[in-house]
Amino acid sequence: MWSSRRLFLLLALAGCGFTPAYGVKSPARALLDQVQVQAPKTRDDFDFVAALEAQVGRASAPRFDLAYTITTTQAGVGITVDGATTRYTLTGTADYTLTADGQRVTGGKVTDFTAFSATGSTVAGLTASADAHRRLMQALADQVVRRLVMELK
Repeated sequence: MWSSRRLFLLLALAGCGFTPAYGVKSPARALLDQVQVQAPKTRDDFDFVAALEAQVGRASAPRFDLAYTITTTQAGVGITVDGATTRYTLTGTADYTLTADGQRVTGGKVTDFTAFSATGSTVAGLTASADAHRRLMQALADQVVRRLVMELK
């Protein structure tokens, strides 16, 4: 059931010109099921592509091609007095280009970071690292999709 607050917020947003990003007449709707993402080569690429396709769908008859390059760096940030690293920061960058019929439509570079703990067993550390990579690829994909939607709007 709609509360009066939600109804007021909806009416206020409608009055100020708010329209959904993937609305019926939105140019960003052209992204849905229309973007052929470059095939993944690494585990990070795979997670990045999966996160992108979860938002814009997998193209059956693509109008756009999305090429990307992912780079990551890892740095120890938590160090004990005896020199053991207890925490890492993982920084990632995605350079991307959206093309249609061989012509560049838009592109750019997004950066984000995450962190993970290295305390505990070796298996726990490896699992934490893998999870941090997945979270980072999700964050980068979210930023790329947001930028694509804003560029096409």
